[in-house]
Amino acid sequence: MNKEQLFEAIKAKQSFLCVGLDTDINMTPDCLKGSDDPQFEFNKAIIDATAPYAVCYKPNLAFYEENGVKGWASFEKSCRYIRDNYPDIFIIADAKRGDIGNTSMMYARAFFDANLVDAVTLAPYMGRDTVAPFLEYKGKWSVILALTSNASAADFEMQPLANGKRVFEEVLERSKEWGSDENTMYVVGATKASMLKGVRDIVPNHFLLVPGVGAQGGSLKEVAINGMNAQCGLLVNSSRGIIYADKSDQFAVVAEAKAKEMQIEMSELLNKYL
Repeated sequence: MNKEQLFEAIKAKQSFLCVGLDTDINMTPDCLKGSDDPQFEFNKAIIDATAPYAVCYKPNLAFYEENGVKGWASFEKSCRYIRDNYPDIFIIADAKRGDIGNTSMMYARAFFDANLVDAVTLAPYMGRDTVAPFLEYKGKWSVILALTSNASAADFEMQPLANGKRVFEEVLERSKEWGSDENTMYVVGATKASMLKGVRDIVPNHFLLVPGVGAQGGSLKEVAINGMNAQCGLLVNSSRGIIYADKSDQFAVVAEAKAKEMQIEMSELLNKYL
């Protein structure tokens, strides 16, 4: 999916919602525990319930890899289910890969050769060659960690450098030259919403993947005010606040209501600031 197609999806649904599929096998509702693949069945129910309101899904690989081969199979089935049934929805593998060139090439092949996802989150700490193999895939995206929503992000990301910039600003400045706003996005946490204006000064036209709204306390309105650009430029993620809003056999119904609630607010913000 290219940038224009993503923007068209945002306009059509009046939404920039990304639903995080952080699906913990240990939190599967009792009504699904007897199935052959409860992790996939949970995802399928969440996807079907929230697809009218979401433009993106973001399965977090940690929740699948911890379950071994079965978990990877659940991840792959979930991605293919979205591809087959909701082909206009963007898929991000939240894998946070980052390694030297030949290893990164293998990671890129794992996600992109089989066309499982549109994008992969990447850690840029080791430099350009950690990202370059992903950028070789036309129509695919690299989502680079820049300013994350966790409390200890300040350990490194906020540290000042000799040139007067902070580490995350240097990451943005350097990495924006590796690709373009057609194949590169950045992770900027909603809990750092007041800093989005500064991020936009460096990368005005790139899409930003914004976690931290919902369970982590980030403000959707503040994100929109500080981070929206002429093509929206935002994918705001909510994981626990949607998928675990209810733990009964009504979990999908409640998830739909929570997704719709966010979409309504997003529609208002799009009409106001776009």
